[in-house]
Amino acid sequence: MTQLTEIERLLEEQVRPQLALHQGNLSIISLTDDVLTIRLLGACANCPSASLTTEELIASAVQSRFPQIRRVVLDTGVSDSLLTQAREFLTSRHTGAKNQQGVT
Repeated sequence: MTQLTEIERLLEEQVRPQLALHQGNLSIISLTDDVLTIRLLGACANCPSASLTTEELIASAVQSRFPQIRRVVLDTGVSDSLLTQAREFLTSRHTGAKNQQGVT
């Protein structure tokens, strides 16, 4: 059995039932260089506590059984560069709207 299969089994037994209580789930994106990247699904995907859930529930369960896993990373599905572009766009629109209204 591969390590990824064993991690999937652990998640199925210990983590997914807890996430399901909140209408959520997770998927494994990758396991590279002892870093497990996951994505939360369902109601958990947009939950303000997603980072806390990742650390306290998912990472602790995975790392207790697989101490060689150095980190569990939450993939939000949005790249940092896209977020930066969106912020710049929204800031410029906000500034432009203020200037049109004569607000400085």
